Amino acid sequence: MDRQRAMRSTTVAAVLTIAALGSTPALAESEPELIGARQNGESQVHYGTWRTTAKQIRRPAREIRSSEVKVYASRLVSRRRWSPLQFRCLDSLWTRESNWNHRAYNRSSGAYGIPQALPGHKMGLVAWDWRFNPATQIRWGLRYIKGRYGSPCGAWGHFRSHNWY
Repeated sequence: MDRQRAMRSTTVAAVLTIAALGSTPALAESEPELIGARQNGESQVHYGTWRTTAKQIRRPAREIRSSEVKVYASRLVSRRRWSPLQFRCLDSLWTRESNWNHRAYNRSSGAYGIPQALPGHKMGLVAWDWRFNPATQIRWGLRYIKGRYGSPCGAWGHFRSHNWY
């Protein structure tokens, strides 16, 4: 249960208990702002808040699976009217380069992302979120491959003969 829901449910429980029981001396001495006080024959409920030292739990963003990334890349390859063979070449190329990991970083060269762009900030020409968005990296990588090699199979052939693309 997150912190806000826990506080809401605790506050609601306290207010309902106070409204049902009315004012009690023991409770009135310890937490006067949470007590239903009777004035002019009417019941009033005062709301108070508790402070807590509990830390908010930060959940990491959902991990993106390489299969989801490959499906997206396959769609972009087919939109370019490249054959399924071209996607197989692209799959082989980027599996060898980064294993489809959008956070892959080569310490020796500084290459980054799925297409192993060198330097990585070149992918910023496509979108600002190039560091953590695999879709941006794929779009940039396909543009680079088309401009430099003509097709993924051209890039894969160059990679096999030179061990880089």
